[in-house]
Amino acid sequence: MLTLHVAEATPETAVLVDGASLAALGPYEELAAVEPRARVRRWPGILTPGLLNPYGPEILEHTYHPDPREAAEFGTQPITGERARALFRADPSRLGASARRGVQRLLAHGTVAVAGELRGRAALDAVRRAGLVLAARPAALRGPVSFSPVPLVLLPGLRVGGPARFAVFDVPDRAELVRRGASTCVATVIGGRLVHRRA
Repeated sequence: MLTLHVAEATPETAVLVDGASLAALGPYEELAAVEPRARVRRWPGILTPGLLNPYGPEILEHTYHPDPREAAEFGTQPITGERARALFRADPSRLGASARRGVQRLLAHGTVAVAGELRGRAALDAVRRAGLVLAARPAALRGPVSFSPVPLVLLPGLRVGGPARFAVFDVPDRAELVRRGASTCVATVIGGRLVHRRA
């Protein structure tokens, strides 16, 4: 099924998705005229190629992401440092579930690729299942580990025939995305699938 994605602030860069690939790129009006039967998904903000998060191991292997059912015991925020290591030592089975929840948090921040050497099977499996791309880590990392790293790293531009992998942020332009960060993500698409949609 063909799906046409368009963001309010960037109608000139709508994307037509066919399965896992980008069938066409261009102004919304033109694509809608060519494929009038395509399902249309309208988003606020801007449509971008999506983000690379350079902190894959730190977020997925060195951080414990509590299950919402553990909120009374652990809270809802990621746990790092010795406390996270102690949780993983006490129960190694926590690694897989934590990595899956970490991936969901990354997707909610427009992340479509992660960098850094993942060593554990749990994190690698979570990344592969989600369809995240594994990439090389940038040479210099300036900011602290974050779901919205500084600077934000946008992937190269989208291309026809390429993978349907992009994100939408509820901001008027890229300058505002840089200022406000990746928490403005409203949708993430990987392999043509909507893997995150802000409620």
